Amino acid sequence: MNFAATLRIALLALRINKMRSALTMLGIIIGVAAVIVMVAVGNGAQARVEAQIRSLGSNIIMVLSGSMTSGGARGGSGSQQTIYEEDAAALMREVDAIQAAAPTLRGSGQAIVGNANWSTSFIGTTPEYLDVRDWTIAEGRGFEPAEMNSSGKVALIGQTVAENLFGDASPIDQVIRVRKVPLTVIGVLARKGQNMMGQDQDDTLLMPINTARTRVIGVTQAKSRSVSSIMVKVKEGADMKEAEERMKELLRQRHRLQPGQDDDFYVRNLSEILQAQEASSRVMALLLAAVASVSLIVGGIGIMNIMLVSVTERTREIGLRMAVGARGRDILTQFLVEAITLSVIGGLIGIVLGVGASLLIAQLAGWPTALSATAILLAAGFAALIGVFFGYYPALKASRLLPIDALRYE
Repeated sequence: MNFAATLRIALLALRINKMRSALTMLGIIIGVAAVIVMVAVGNGAQARVEAQIRSLGSNIIMVLSGSMTSGGARGGSGSQQTIYEEDAAALMREVDAIQAAAPTLRGSGQAIVGNANWSTSFIGTTPEYLDVRDWTIAEGRGFEPAEMNSSGKVALIGQTVAENLFGDASPIDQVIRVRKVPLTVIGVLARKGQNMMGQDQDDTLLMPINTARTRVIGVTQAKSRSVSSIMVKVKEGADMKEAEERMKELLRQRHRLQPGQDDDFYVRNLSEILQAQEASSRVMALLLAAVASVSLIVGGIGIMNIMLVSVTERTREIGLRMAVGARGRDILTQFLVEAITLSVIGGLIGIVLGVGASLLIAQLAGWPTALSATAILLAAGFAALIGVFFGYYPALKASRLLPIDALRYE
């Protein structure tokens, strides 16, 4: 008997038992759909972490002020500013692995334009800050050397600040008042989005660091060269851990800290933190896919059980076919084709439902999802493989029936 005839008989048998065929496919449908949805959710979470890494900038190390001890009482982290602009310059000058270092002074306040106002954070920094953060200017220009040296009253603003203060109008050359200090907007930063803490990175205002110190923060700190933090970008391909250790050694030397004495600063490798989060997201995606794959195994067991029942029910039919010339391999092929057909049809329906559910989750729940063509193909292929694996035993059992025993079966 040729394969076309065997396929026709197998499809006819499935069509006769529509309800049983549909229930048999249900496990495969749910399994394939679950795999696609879980992988899409896992990939979406991983893509979001990767986007956060890109928005932060690559190879970032942050130096923060540490704690100070006075009269036996220890202050908390950042209780006193213990790092300086000169530290940033020294890091750039003496640590070969560093590409750029930007000292920062941070604060917050109301930004006012006419009748509009918006509470935002401001950062006093240097032009290197944009290089460290891989941040481009969407409109306008950056700080010039003369503005840095003369405490120029100029500012770069993020997209959120621009939208809330100026709407659709161009902010360039407009004046913003921050703590009663007029600052001329010279540039608008490109959109960054949220960071890993969920904070809006575009809700910010940058100004020259001397402007922040002497004009905006206040004259009480005008004589101090201390800063809130130093943002450091390590060169591509350089060893981050080695650069971090070299930075610590240099800062201890500059701050005249004795052996055994605690650091008066903190060094945080932000890329390392985000990469750990990315690895966690990747593991979670694999776990979700593995859990969903269990549904496919359950569906395969369902196919085997139903096919065994089908062999028992159709024993006399099998005996009759063998009596008129059908060979064992013809019977094996027929039942194997039935099992594979159930798996393939179930897989295709599962793909449609899985893709639809992934898009629905992204639309209604707002979760990031990323459909994977590889996951879809693997799920469909796995479904077909399950049909072969779990359908083989019932098909083999049917093919080994003796015609005389099958015809006598009641």
